[in-house]
Amino acid sequence: MGKIGGWGVYCYMRLVLVLVVLLVADLVISESAFAQRRPTGAGAYSAGLEAARNPNPSALRVARLQYGGGGDWYWGNSAIPNFLKFVRDETALPVDTLEYQVEITDAELFNYPFLFATGHGVMRFTAEERERLREYLRAGGFLFVNDSYGMAATFLDEMQELFPERPIVDLPFDHELYRSYFDFPNGPPKIHEHDGAAPRGRALIVDGRVVVYFLTESDIGDGWEDEQVHGNPPEKRLEAFRMGTNILTYALLY
Repeated sequence: MGKIGGWGVYCYMRLVLVLVVLLVADLVISESAFAQRRPTGAGAYSAGLEAARNPNPSALRVARLQYGGGGDWYWGNSAIPNFLKFVRDETALPVDTLEYQVEITDAELFNYPFLFATGHGVMRFTAEERERLREYLRAGGFLFVNDSYGMAATFLDEMQELFPERPIVDLPFDHELYRSYFDFPNGPPKIHEHDGAAPRGRALIVDGRVVVYFLTESDIGDGWEDEQVHGNPPEKRLEAFRMGTNILTYALLY
């Protein structure tokens, strides 16, 4: 698929929105069903052969953002396929379960309405990357950054550089993102301990819409990974998958 540009992103996302609206009545996720279908062996929701390409050419593609600065952008290679497989299996959303990888300067950037970034340590953008990322976000794209640990200091600086006229805000728990599909009345779930602090979701809002969501002290990315990687219990993994579903749903509907 070639570059479709900013207007193409807008049109693509409107098409996905129509599909979501048509299907939303059929979207049912059952916690008990999740537990019953969860394999007893290692590798539940593993990337493996189950992450086969969705043959639907209009399926939503999610890309992992490859960023500069020295942080391990590639961290958790089972996370995205597992999460997208959960969305595909447990909802009617048309998603491609393969993980794609993209840099901000890649010609294919505008083909991915939803970007996921994670890792530890430093995350930096060049001036050219900031300008292109601003264009992408204003055109309807969405960036979710999951702090695996240690990203906050540098990424908060980058958020301020990205839209210096926009404040970085703590997203209130009554925001649409926390109830776009599931209800999270107390905000994001605590999946990984890190410093033991409460989870914190911060956002950049442009024209009334969250365009960047930055999640710290939660690490739902750990909950997305193969079960044996972190040993998270099923209920924690379910919370992580559900929170991810909310973020994805918000990105498509708002």
